[in-house]
Amino acid sequence: MATIAAVASFGVASAEVQGAEWLAGAASVSITPDDPVWMAGYSSRNQPSQGVSQDLHAKALVVQDAAGERFVMVTVDLVGITEPMRSDVERQIKQRFDLEPSTLLMNASHTHSAPEVRIDRMQLEERESAWIERAERYVQETSGKIVSAIGEALNRLKPSKLSYTHARCGFAMNRRRVTDRGVRGGPNPKGPVDQSVPVLRVDSIDGKNLRAVVFGYACHCTVLGTYDLNGDYAGWTQYFLQEAHPDTVAMFVAGCGADQNPYPRRTPELAKQHGRSLANSVEAALMATGKPLQGPLRTAIETVPLTFGKGPTREELSELAKSKNIYQRRYAGRLLRQLDENGGYIQQYAYPIQVVRFGNDLTLIGLAGEVVVDYSLRLKQELDGPTVWVAGYCNSLPTYIPSLRVLHEGGYEGGDHRRYTNFAAAFDKSIEQRIVGKVHELNERLCPGEEQR
Repeated sequence: MATIAAVASFGVASAEVQGAEWLAGAASVSITPDDPVWMAGYSSRNQPSQGVSQDLHAKALVVQDAAGERFVMVTVDLVGITEPMRSDVERQIKQRFDLEPSTLLMNASHTHSAPEVRIDRMQLEERESAWIERAERYVQETSGKIVSAIGEALNRLKPSKLSYTHARCGFAMNRRRVTDRGVRGGPNPKGPVDQSVPVLRVDSIDGKNLRAVVFGYACHCTVLGTYDLNGDYAGWTQYFLQEAHPDTVAMFVAGCGADQNPYPRRTPELAKQHGRSLANSVEAALMATGKPLQGPLRTAIETVPLTFGKGPTREELSELAKSKNIYQRRYAGRLLRQLDENGGYIQQYAYPIQVVRFGNDLTLIGLAGEVVVDYSLRLKQELDGPTVWVAGYCNSLPTYIPSLRVLHEGGYEGGDHRRYTNFAAAFDKSIEQRIVGKVHELNERLCPGEEQR
């Protein structure tokens, strides 16, 4: 019935807006679990969630151009989008709404105060089977809710105006300090940062109703590290915007903030303060005259192989297996099993990259994983033509994605995070050019007037 209702509503909207530039609809659904769950983000946590201080949500925006091309953006208050979750949503929306994979972009806020959805991560950390099973049920339920939100957004398609504007917000700061003793964590006011706040607004044709506002920021959602489920600063920003605009769906898109932290942090008051600060920036952007967006709408998603450096020898792993650090011991054990069972290590990762173009007015780039800020800064400088918006944490969460600079510097984002994965080595030095090259390729393919291949 939901599918029939959505199609019927779309048919009415199309008939009443012959020649309209855009149709758009947005919807929101709670994904707060009913029971305690194991939480994502901090390996030091040793117990499940103890309560809920703020509801978590999945939100969907559907946009359709005058030619009938569609784009679906999904945002979630979760640590990441897992490949099984993305695949499940892809399958369901193809069956129910005939939406192709390239039209779907999924982004996670990367809050560290949400349920763990990375089942493979829980298995690597040897969590109890009861918690893993509960997480599997939660992921399945959440995927279903996301699909329902997409269906509701389709059902709400109405003639709309789309425009782009932007502002700035200052609490994000680089968190990598390069010292003589290596890379240390902590605020680095001299490090690269992207404090821009891109904003996509969706208004009614008469301009009287703000239907949706999509905004981005490149900063970890790590103000808090308690046992209460919450959306961190991004959750507060969405709350404040929807409080100020009751009929609006506010959606947060995490940017390339893998090496950026909110400062100061660690109290609920600061999470609320940073949320208010970002909301004020979005409000300032909404006050400015936006750039109207025109079609055509074009989307593409493909993978590029990312290759790894040389892994440790069996002898080195045997020594690592004796470490006092439990994560190092587990990591060594996993890699030894790879050698025993497969005769070698994982050699490459198929990294998804998505590009969405709104005519010659806006290019939205969706990069997977925890992407450092260098990618946003470089791509915005290199890509010609329309305004460029670069998002990280899209469609998959394999690991940290370092730039060549960060790879050479080393540290947690530069490769040390691999101890929480099945990868035997850091990415090799081709990573940045492979990613940037694929973005350029997809962007050029989608330029208006170019034939899609």
